[in-house]
Amino acid sequence: MISYLKEILAHVPADYAELRYHERRVNAVSVRKGEPEAAQANHLAGVGVRLLDSGRWGFSSTPGSKRADIMRAIGDAATAAKAMSRTKKNLAKAKLAKGEFRPPVEDPIENHSLEEKLKLVKKAEAKARRSKKVASASSAYIEYLDKKAIVTSDGAAALLTDVKPEFRITVVAAEGTNMVTASEFAGVTGGWKDLWRYGAWEEIVEKAVKRAQRLLSAEFPKGGRMKVILSPEMVGLISHEAIGHTVEADFVLSGAITKGKIGKRVASELVTLADSGPSVHIPGASGTLLVDDEGVMTKRTVIIENGILKSYLHNRESAASFGVAPTGNARAFEYSDEPIIRMRNTYIEPGKMSLAKLLASTDRALLLEGAGGGQADANAEFMFGVQEATLIEKGKRKKTFRGVTISGNAFDVLASVDAISKEFRWALGAGYCGKFQRAKVDAGGAYVRCEAIIGGRHG
Repeated sequence: MISYLKEILAHVPADYAELRYHERRVNAVSVRKGEPEAAQANHLAGVGVRLLDSGRWGFSSTPGSKRADIMRAIGDAATAAKAMSRTKKNLAKAKLAKGEFRPPVEDPIENHSLEEKLKLVKKAEAKARRSKKVASASSAYIEYLDKKAIVTSDGAAALLTDVKPEFRITVVAAEGTNMVTASEFAGVTGGWKDLWRYGAWEEIVEKAVKRAQRLLSAEFPKGGRMKVILSPEMVGLISHEAIGHTVEADFVLSGAITKGKIGKRVASELVTLADSGPSVHIPGASGTLLVDDEGVMTKRTVIIENGILKSYLHNRESAASFGVAPTGNARAFEYSDEPIIRMRNTYIEPGKMSLAKLLASTDRALLLEGAGGGQADANAEFMFGVQEATLIEKGKRKKTFRGVTISGNAFDVLASVDAISKEFRWALGAGYCGKFQRAKVDAGGAYVRCEAIIGGRHG
């Protein structure tokens, strides 16, 4: 495929050209209330064409990989470019990928049939539903198997293989009219054994069930600013949604709060926050990306180092605009999507203190576990739901709360950090980013003690 695309590329009359063949298989099964809800096996394949000519971008795509169809898409992209206004768009030089790339995989998921995966999902849902006080449950499994070939007119020639499976369980516990929901998931880049790295499916179901049962008798907290301990999933959620989007260079150019703050203090000196294409600390983060969709080799990009803002996230065009090297953050979800700046695996680096010591040194705080929904904006203002909050007093777990939200300005929260644990975990492996198009991402980090605004309700 690489030779085939390079031969076609040689005939493209543009300052820069990029051909990206993408074949994807998506298999998904789900069960709700004891009944199969979905069982799908989908396949798509096509070529995305992107041209830069006289400072004007043009993009087009075509299903399949026939030469005539690709040439037609090239013509459409050239026509689209001519319709754009002439500007001074340039591309920064980059370390371009050449060769074959694939993540490490333990026990390929292709060795396990869709029937086996449906059986597991059924067993997981049934196990949850048989539990005391559980009124209903749902379970799902989905896997993405990708093959890509990326060639560019300035030298990238990469063949990529990628596999991302994920598993979810959601439990509804009820006692009369009192109902609560809890969910757990696993998601990785890797194989079948990699998927259960943090625990077998039975353990994941049990964790969701016990959380739902605990929350049934939990109280709602009083609102206000207070000390909190963020679990890795809450650290990941804030790192991605409330910090990460504000340092994507396209948002920076549009006026995000981080504009003009490179080199300035934005967080506690304890905080080092990064976004990495390769999976660091623990293998298999689900946002793992070895080569981006411009054919650029990815790397670990330090965004905040010891509290100082060090870098934005770039594609080749924004890197040229800022006069820096690209960071390998250009991503496209499918062949018909144009690459845009996206995060990969976003996290806060671990500290040196054990979680046990961090808890023991805490006079009074809420331990926040289980990421919920919410929103954040370009000013880093955020509000997220939390599945479960536990009151820590004098180092001891005292009481469980439900219906908790956390809000504030993410940079103010990071400025208040006074302790970070050495325990690290990728925590949002079943997560997606929805910036204009979908993308598999991961996020996480260590346990982080800081201050934030807690909201609750009385019920």
